Amino acid sequence: MDEQEAARSAVREFLTTRRARVTPADAGLPPQGARRRVKGLRREEVALLAGVSPEYYVRLERGQATGPSAGVVDAVAGVLRLDEDERAHLDRLLAALTPAARKRRRRVGKDPVSPGIRLLLDSMDHLPAMVFNGRFDILAANTLGRALLAPMYDLHEQPNCARFLFLEEPRARDLFPEWDRITADTVAMLRIEAGRHPDDPDLTALIGQLATRSPHFRTRWASNDVRVHRAGTKTFRHPLIGEITLPYETLHIDAASSRILIVHTPQPGTLEADAIRLLASWNADNQRNINPTA
Repeated sequence: MDEQEAARSAVREFLTTRRARVTPADAGLPPQGARRRVKGLRREEVALLAGVSPEYYVRLERGQATGPSAGVVDAVAGVLRLDEDERAHLDRLLAALTPAARKRRRRVGKDPVSPGIRLLLDSMDHLPAMVFNGRFDILAANTLGRALLAPMYDLHEQPNCARFLFLEEPRARDLFPEWDRITADTVAMLRIEAGRHPDDPDLTALIGQLATRSPHFRTRWASNDVRVHRAGTKTFRHPLIGEITLPYETLHIDAASSRILIVHTPQPGTLEADAIRLLASWNADNQRNINPTA
């Protein structure tokens, strides 16, 4: 499949899955009997509600419409009830169809972490922190970050969270009690990354590997859900400190990169903060045992 066909396929799959989840009743259409062969809205119903011709909407869904106006995309997004993340994703998919976008495409680099970012990581010696790229490779982590994710680092010196979640499922379920939620979020964020960098060979290889080896990944990938990485909470079942739910903040390192800094931020005086101090103490003792002269 060439780049143009891949871009069209991405638009088609996304709009088809969004259309399938909106029922006629959701859209305010009158009942039309029980015999419907299409899950969700038909293409002509989306066209009617968006105020465009059925022929034009078919071309739009197939990725064949030339430069749809913002008004048309707004109308279609409204009918399909796209949220903010989905609308931004659709804009990226449509933009990728243009010749200008294809000329601007560049190979994604190897995500070097600058000395300044490494210094920032190491300076946060009381908070677990790590740097990810859009493929969920852990590019760097401070000492507490590595200790928190020790089951992953026990397997790989440079772990990839998506591979760990789907290809090391028993271990991943042990570490992440909310495995179902975390995997759904991970796939939705990989969808965003695929829309941003459709020509990234490392991302293509990752998605192909996960789709080949994990039925759970294939199911979630086919849903075409998208989600941006934001602040939230994550629950860990750690072999040393037990089950703990930690808030985290997500900081984008620069506007042109998908690299993000994630810092887990337990509030002072809480049981979670005490658990992280215990983890830090254990990690310091362990390092002294490994290197007694340090």
